[in-house]
Amino acid sequence: MARKPRTGETMSEPNVVPMTDVMLVLLIIMMVITPMLQKGMSVNLAKVNNPVKMTDANKDNAIIVSVARDGTLYLKTTRINLNELTSDIQSEIKNRLHKVVFIKSDERAKYGAVVQAVDDIRAAGVEQLGLITEKSPAELTGAPKLGS
Repeated sequence: MARKPRTGETMSEPNVVPMTDVMLVLLIIMMVITPMLQKGMSVNLAKVNNPVKMTDANKDNAIIVSVARDGTLYLKTTRINLNELTSDIQSEIKNRLHKVVFIKSDERAKYGAVVQAVDDIRAAGVEQLGLITEKSPAELTGAPKLGS
């Protein structure tokens, strides 16, 4: 007669340590990758009441020019000089069917720096120019508008 091998006791609770390890690794990966997904440089955008959604600005191949508070210009994430902006934009839009550039400007950037950037981008032959803004916090919370 063959003996049946004896197995250990059945565990009444699952071992969650491997699952916890996997979740922590995924969390670390997300924390590292998230800042890299940002398009252009980080600036404090101007707040407006009636923003227009610009879905093309979120595409991977979108051309975004950022104007920092101190007037520093960035093409995507690369710092550039004002005198290089026109030629850099021309090389970016050379083989594109839709010549669209988006500007992200800090709300406290000097008006003259933003206007100069817009002028240089237009000189590069850009057909459409989008200004990226944020929705006003009063609109987000449903607070009454001033003057109402």
